Amino acid sequence: MMDMLMPVFAIIILVVIIIVVVLVVRSARASDAGAGKAGGLSAKNRNAIVKECSKQLARDPRNVPALTTLGELYYNEQNWEKAFPLYNSLLELATVHPEIDAASIAERQGICAFKINKFDDSARGLITACKLLPGSFDANYYLGRLMLQKNEYEKAVMCLRKAHSIAPDAIEVNEPLGMAYFKAKHYKESLPILRKALDEDPTNKEVLFTLASSMSETGYNEQALKVFMHLRPDPQYGAQSCLSAGIIHENAKQHESAVQDYEIALKLENVPADLQATIRYRLAMTYLALNNIGKALHYLKQIQLTMPDFKDVGSLIQRYQELNTNANLQAYLMSNASDFVALCRRFVTAYYTDAAVKIEDVSVKPESVEILCTVETTKWEDSELFRFYRSSGATGELYVRDFHSKLRDLKCDRGFCITAGSFTEEAHRYVEGRPVDLIEKSKLTSMLKKI
Repeated sequence: MMDMLMPVFAIIILVVIIIVVVLVVRSARASDAGAGKAGGLSAKNRNAIVKECSKQLARDPRNVPALTTLGELYYNEQNWEKAFPLYNSLLELATVHPEIDAASIAERQGICAFKINKFDDSARGLITACKLLPGSFDANYYLGRLMLQKNEYEKAVMCLRKAHSIAPDAIEVNEPLGMAYFKAKHYKESLPILRKALDEDPTNKEVLFTLASSMSETGYNEQALKVFMHLRPDPQYGAQSCLSAGIIHENAKQHESAVQDYEIALKLENVPADLQATIRYRLAMTYLALNNIGKALHYLKQIQLTMPDFKDVGSLIQRYQELNTNANLQAYLMSNASDFVALCRRFVTAYYTDAAVKIEDVSVKPESVEILCTVETTKWEDSELFRFYRSSGATGELYVRDFHSKLRDLKCDRGFCITAGSFTEEAHRYVEGRPVDLIEKSKLTSMLKKI
């Protein structure tokens, strides 16, 4: 008999609990309405709800009415830390309790988890909510922000665009949507959205910097440059803005302005080490473009002290240290195009001391300069081809083969391949028995001293 009555008692107890909770909530709401609609729950009634629900949950942690009531209270208070475990429990119970509104519970669980940086838990709730409530602004908006946080930019764009279509006037969508477009490299699409976000909050430096970066990526360099220069003193975005402005100036061959940008960046405080190294590297490259090897070496060595494996800093230091003490080699490798051609012409005419050299043709290519000439002495006359490689590295066999083919096409008697570096062993083996001389750095520098 007692076994038969136990389920009945359990049902009666559950009904009593629900009635008590409902009465407490109604009483609290009625009291608060009397105190004024804008006031929310009074402290006394709020505490009564918390106390009653906590008591029920202590007896039964799976008590759905208590979880629902307490969860709603904390959610409305934006107490995400306390609301999350309640909605997390309700989401787990939704599969066996059909009275639970699984869609809204999943949405709130996901939002609470997002607010407290529990991103995996948030994804579980928000993905479920978007499936059950595809027209929910909150579910799509927060899932978009979550995807942005997880660096899944294309998914973020998709979710935030959906949220924007559901509520076109919801201004909070513009910033994350603009950022998602930018991170997904949809620069053109990001521009109008970022401008709207900036109109809503002109003080948002992150949006301003991202807008300038998008303008730079889409060819609006002048407008982008104005923004970057405006942001140069900013403690957070100043260094990156200086770097971006410097790159624009470099690309426009305005090297002095680029130097100014980079030097301003290095005076800012709290710049991350990797960004500092990048700025010093760009500054060194700019000084090299200005033929100021001493300054370039100064910044390359600073990088080497803190980040010795950064890019090709070690090889650059080795290369330019020698150039810094060898003005002739420096002229060969770093003079402008017209001066380099003039130097090559002087090399050819000075190569033979007891012959008349007549230059027939000069061909300038991106990787080399070729000079075709006739050489006449009292005993012989030749047609010769000189090819100058402007490199300090190792030149391989393929380049020498190409040069030899050119000799045969032009029906030249002899050819000379010149480099400020060296030729590989394969290149040396290839020219054996062929009318090609390989002139490397040591012989080149000897010739440069004469001219």
